[in-house]
Amino acid sequence: MEYLVTMTTHVPEGTPDDEVDETRAREAAHSRGLAHEGRLLRLWRPPLKPGEWRTLGLFTAGDAADLEKTLAGMPLRVWRTDEPIPLAPHPNDPDRRLVAQAARTGPEFLTEFTVMTPVDGPDAAFVDALAGEAARTRELALQGHLLRLWALEAEPGTARAYGLWRAEDGDEMHEILETLPLDPWMTVRTTPLSPHPNDPALAQD
Repeated sequence: MEYLVTMTTHVPEGTPDDEVDETRAREAAHSRGLAHEGRLLRLWRPPLKPGEWRTLGLFTAGDAADLEKTLAGMPLRVWRTDEPIPLAPHPNDPDRRLVAQAARTGPEFLTEFTVMTPVDGPDAAFVDALAGEAARTRELALQGHLLRLWALEAEPGTARAYGLWRAEDGDEMHEILETLPLDPWMTVRTTPLSPHPNDPALAQD
């Protein structure tokens, strides 16, 4: 099972710089080990406020307890709090081979979708949009824009999902999202992602 984990680090005031540097070095080495084991898939930095130290990580684990064992063993955990979100398979999650064939590079974005089912139930337009969504997401994967889709827990009458994307910038990302057939029924929160020095994907480049 995959989990998206928000990791927020607060180094205690007065901690010597050499201790911080040593802990970060051990964290980098430990992260490489987790990546080799297949437990750590990706790391990103979301937008940060001055002095903020926060990371998003994509992990695999058998269950929540197994994930906690992984997180607890990371050196920075002594100063860090972790907020995991379980990710379920999404029927429109693209085939990795399609994404790889596109070989697109550029900034990545994380989107959180919330789709509201019509109050009176799915009408013809909504049903058509659902069917069109699968075709459109495949097209975007072939173009290298859509990298991953995951389903999230949701309230009755709604559907939620996370998407991982590539686009030239925020404007192109917005334009891409407007082409999704479910756009009229959907709200989207978009987070630009910056590279993390310990991201396993960097080691594959």
